[in-house]
Amino acid sequence: MKIAVYNCREDEASLFETYGKEYDVELSLSPLPPTPETASLAEGCDAVDIITTPVGRELIDIWHSYGIKAIATRTVGYEHVDYKYAAELGISVSNVSYTPHTVAEYTVMAMLMSIRKMKTILTRYMGQDFSLKDIRGKELCNMTVGVIGTGKIGETVIKNLSGFGCRILAYDIYQKDSVKALAEYCDLDTLYRESDLITLHTPATEETCHMINKKTIHSMKDGVILINMARGVLIETADLIEALESGKISAAALDVVEGESAIYYKDFKYKPVGHHEMAILQAMPNVLMTPHTAFFTDEAVGDMVRYSIEHCVNTVRNGR
Repeated sequence: MKIAVYNCREDEASLFETYGKEYDVELSLSPLPPTPETASLAEGCDAVDIITTPVGRELIDIWHSYGIKAIATRTVGYEHVDYKYAAELGISVSNVSYTPHTVAEYTVMAMLMSIRKMKTILTRYMGQDFSLKDIRGKELCNMTVGVIGTGKIGETVIKNLSGFGCRILAYDIYQKDSVKALAEYCDLDTLYRESDLITLHTPATEETCHMINKKTIHSMKDGVILINMARGVLIETADLIEALESGKISAAALDVVEGESAIYYKDFKYKPVGHHEMAILQAMPNVLMTPHTAFFTDEAVGDMVRYSIEHCVNTVRNGR
């Protein structure tokens, strides 16, 4: 059995080698993204392993002609793959899960950095400005934190937060008894109205697209803090900027942003990024931005590689 691996980073290569031997598969590793021009890298393979590059009908058709039986994306999200069309052709599409601690711990770090104004403190320190003006923070124990989405990551965030002594509100269409022991489930209107800090842990769907918008922001507390470690499309970016400029939202921490796919994981040191809204957000002292790296730990990357190979093996060898 042979798998074509696209967008293989240097830090993943040794993991692919290790798990390739464990599952007894031949791997064709390439740093190139999957496109119609690079589709031939999968010729002679049984499956392909990708990350976040969009995969549409044209590419799927080419892979189908090569006899590809499985597309594994080593990401939690899979909206970048036309999985419905792939299914029509009999090609299995899968995503991966990985340890929820990686994003959950990063989320709490982002919360603490936001309420303690760490971006301003660190920026000033680099310029040898050690003054205290405008950097007085808040204590998490005295805040009400709203967690939207209580899947594996959201629930782990809640478990982590329980040690800080803050009040925790939660929203999800599927409620868990394990979460009820630590947080209070409520409707979104209540969560928006009563939370001092709101963190998003929900997938990108038609229903959740731009769930944070001018209307929902208006219903939030003045000075609310917003954390997004999930998907950029959950927030209407223009409305976020307007709320930050007016002070309705006092701070934000964003590991994701709309339109990031053409930018993140690339080096733009010596050329314009070409994302005006990102440039505005990045310039704000009260906005902490990171390039979709909340997932990036040894443990999580290992899970992503292992489970993507495992799916291909299960589909091709075991027919499931």
